[in-house]
Amino acid sequence: MPVFLKEEDISLVLCGEAGQGIQTVEAILAQAVKQSGYNIFSTKEYMSRVRGGQNSTEIRVSSHRVASYVDRIDILLALSSGAIDHLRDRISQDTLIIGDPEHIKSAKEEKTAGFSLDSNFIEVPLMETAQEMGGPIFANVIAAGALSCLLNIPKEIFDGLISDMFTRKGQEILQKDLKAGEAGYNIGKGLMESEKAPIHLSLHGKSSVRDELLINGTDAMGFGCLAGECRFMSSYPMTPSTPLQTFLASNAHDFELVYEQAEDEIAAINMALGASYAGARSIVATSGSGFALMEEGVGLSGMIETPVVICIGQRPGPAVGLPTRTSQEDLNLALYSGPGEFPRVIFAPGKLEDAFTLTQRAFNIAEKYQIPVFILFDQYFADCYYNIPFLPLEEVENENYLVKTTPEYKRYLITHDGVTPRGIPGYGDGLVVVDSDEHDEEGHITEDLKIRTQMVDKRLQKMEQIMEDAVAPELVGEDDYHSLIIGWGSTYWPIREALENISRKHPDEKLGFLHFKQVYPFHKSVAEYLEKAEDVIILENNAQGQMANLIKLETGFEIQEKFLKYDGMPFSVEEVQERVMKFMGMGDDGLMEDNSAQDEGEVLK
Repeated sequence: MPVFLKEEDISLVLCGEAGQGIQTVEAILAQAVKQSGYNIFSTKEYMSRVRGGQNSTEIRVSSHRVASYVDRIDILLALSSGAIDHLRDRISQDTLIIGDPEHIKSAKEEKTAGFSLDSNFIEVPLMETAQEMGGPIFANVIAAGALSCLLNIPKEIFDGLISDMFTRKGQEILQKDLKAGEAGYNIGKGLMESEKAPIHLSLHGKSSVRDELLINGTDAMGFGCLAGECRFMSSYPMTPSTPLQTFLASNAHDFELVYEQAEDEIAAINMALGASYAGARSIVATSGSGFALMEEGVGLSGMIETPVVICIGQRPGPAVGLPTRTSQEDLNLALYSGPGEFPRVIFAPGKLEDAFTLTQRAFNIAEKYQIPVFILFDQYFADCYYNIPFLPLEEVENENYLVKTTPEYKRYLITHDGVTPRGIPGYGDGLVVVDSDEHDEEGHITEDLKIRTQMVDKRLQKMEQIMEDAVAPELVGEDDYHSLIIGWGSTYWPIREALENISRKHPDEKLGFLHFKQVYPFHKSVAEYLEKAEDVIILENNAQGQMANLIKLETGFEIQEKFLKYDGMPFSVEEVQERVMKFMGMGDDGLMEDNSAQDEGEVLK
């Protein structure tokens, strides 16, 4: 009997040990899928080790736009003997498991969730074929070829990508990889014609998708840095911020940007502040545990009123925690970092387009108000890929706030809005004095208590205008909602897709989704959104509901229903659906069974 997997939206998962080349398969398939006109979403979960353990990559291939992680596995390609056990909780009776006989033999007779998987297995000679090609190293290309064949990806597209990827290694290796890919295609043809269970996948591509961008969160933030005219980055490598550092370092020459790998995080933020003092738009990127070392530098930024953009890649803590997993645990860290009281702004993008525009905006806001501006992202957002039509370049507008100084220039002149015209050394005739101690209007150290009070008031006075410039949260769904779901940062797409599925099955339910892309300070509309709802539920990847607590602190509104996840994995669409439906008193009616009609904005306007 034929195996008909979920049409229009197929979830492929590759799982194997670190070092087996799973990322190579992902890179090949991602581009091949897009060039074939299919939409794609890809995310990975991996252990903090060079070899061993079990890593997996999920690739959703769809006829409509997809941008969310799902628990569902339609096809599992097991590249190691531990793959099935690692993903056991996500395997269902409908999961088709493909793997080498030696990798799946121990699991064939076991039971998962009360059912036998014996009929779900299809054995393919991956390792035997790889040995024939020249060794186990070719297994990943063979696997990529087999899956490409199943997805009806033209062979010429696949071969072109193999050539692009391996030409630099020389013709001999390239030819072996092309041969391995062809062997994979032959395996795929065998699976489509299998007597046991021929595999037929149904997808409809669009030619327009081929010309779209396929980028991840890191790329989007990197492009935002370039669009924001970033001229200096200093950082110490730390997952998940290292790819952003690599992005800017690799583009430094073309964009007149200086990248400096500092000896530690303390040096990194102080270098960035020094560059900013000299007039360069500057950024540092780190993780939460790395940022903990930067906190004194954040206070320095506040005291000397020198702008800096700080990207924090969130991962589970405390301390080093789970270095390669995801979380939203550093909101409080960014909000309360640095001694004393001074203004700041915190952004948290949830869409690739927002990552671009908010990062570019961060430089403008930092320069305008002479403050530290934070961008909170996480491992999941940094690593996930999906295709988008374009980045909103039309929204880019950079503002220059530097002034040419006069001989009478005072760096901290008290003004009506707290913002002193900012001069830099060498631009004009004035002297630009800064000091980490409290200072007078000229910048000289003072212990005059009256001046101290005036300077604190001056710095905090900026908040009035900063709040006027705040980015409004995005409301998705019904304007006359009864139930309001709240998320921030990377929870955007899992929540949105889940609510679209619910609305499709329950069109009479009045659902709204409020997504915060600026998490401090809040836009003035926030309180109105909250008070309008009969029920409010919030989803966060932390254990204490940090955003819910901030909402209560800033608005007085207490959110009673919190869905908190802090195991190091992102929210899946299914998890969000289950929790929201339970909260609203609805039964599970198989909402993930068919979302083939879904496209961005179709259900929740």
